[in-house]
Amino acid sequence: MLFEKYFIPIEANKTLPLVKQIVRDIINSANELRILRTNIEKDFEDDILVKKHLEMINYFVDELKEIGCFYKDWNFEIGLVDFPSIIDEEEVMLCWKSDEEDIKFYHNHEEGFAGRKPIPEKYFVEEAII
Repeated sequence: MLFEKYFIPIEANKTLPLVKQIVRDIINSANELRILRTNIEKDFEDDILVKKHLEMINYFVDELKEIGCFYKDWNFEIGLVDFPSIIDEEEVMLCWKSDEEDIKFYHNHEEGFAGRKPIPEKYFVEEAII
């Protein structure tokens, strides 16, 4: 097994209120960095506000890791998060992006986001066991 924690879809969806807030914080900090980038002409990486926002982003990404999920949008635009899971006896990632209400898709490790498929309905019952 590759991960310490695996989620069933119901459990992953229960984490979404917290995950959504953390993703908002990541995207907000990234947006602040974009604004600073247009306003700071020299030594961007040495600017104290830039360092603060970079530290905050790292902190928020670590918060997601503590929950057991992983931030995947390194352009910081769509807020993509993966949750390790097992679907049909295969290790996969439940996949959520910030414009989606719930987690409804998954993908295997090779296909990534482009290979997203709907999570089978049988995994949305409380008794679903990994």
